[in-house]
Amino acid sequence: MKRYDWLREIRRLDPERDFLRIYRITATLEFPWDISRALELALYRTYAVPSIGRLLAATGEFPGRPQKRYDDTALLLDAVVEHGFDSESGRTAIRRINQMHRSYDISNDDMRYVLCTFVVIPGRWLDAYGWRRLSEHERRAIAAYYRTLGKHMGIQDIPESYAAFERCLDEYEAAHFGWDEGGRRVSDATLGLMASWYPRPLAPLVRGASMALLDDSLLQAFRYEQPHPAARAVVRGALRARAKAVRLLPPRRTPHYARQNPEIKGYPNGYAVAELGTFPGARRGARPGACPVPHGSSGSDAAE
Repeated sequence: MKRYDWLREIRRLDPERDFLRIYRITATLEFPWDISRALELALYRTYAVPSIGRLLAATGEFPGRPQKRYDDTALLLDAVVEHGFDSESGRTAIRRINQMHRSYDISNDDMRYVLCTFVVIPGRWLDAYGWRRLSEHERRAIAAYYRTLGKHMGIQDIPESYAAFERCLDEYEAAHFGWDEGGRRVSDATLGLMASWYPRPLAPLVRGASMALLDDSLLQAFRYEQPHPAARAVVRGALRARAKAVRLLPPRRTPHYARQNPEIKGYPNGYAVAELGTFPGARRGARPGACPVPHGSSGSDAAE
């Protein structure tokens, strides 16, 4: 294989019909490391919306058990990417996500904003630090993938295009980013978690590098001090240098899923998708948090 063969395959596919196949290639073959970092940043951004940061702090999950929260989020999203929307694992993952979300009073606007971060932030990360920029086919497929995920989560008024996702995200952040003590606690816990993945002497460097990647709107919302311009230049320059090196590597032939990431530390003996996450306020009776979309017609492996 040559370096751009996967991109050539992507361009032969229909981004509205084959979005799962395209997104798998992008996320697990072309940019597995970058997509993981970008999704971390996407979720992190949501803490700067006070209604989201306050709720996450109130659950006690992120301040108290950040590694489990990180692992469960990554693994649930990963199950859908790997197995598809109509697979048993994919349906179970979506059901678990819905059960957790519907145990709390979360507005549709906040849910839609979180969905927007999954679409937009990876695209912006790859445009800045990827070994190549996203193609238009990939942008359309990513928008279609997360539009489908949002429908399975019962989110209303989902943007119809990548550009619409961008507008929704930018407008929501401009209107809602702000200080909240709970959001700051969740932010601090997340930065501490990321530093914990490395040897203790490196923890200050890791935290400093993470801070150097935050834009001014996030720094202001969390009331962090501005990183030194030299620190930002070094960190961002290192990521661009990495991208140039990756461009020279042969293409990946075997997909790399999030469950294979070394940052996933909480399940050394394996896990069951149905047991991931938390089980707050479980109700008796019919299946709470069931997927609201009928299965068997979209987003499956067969649809590729």
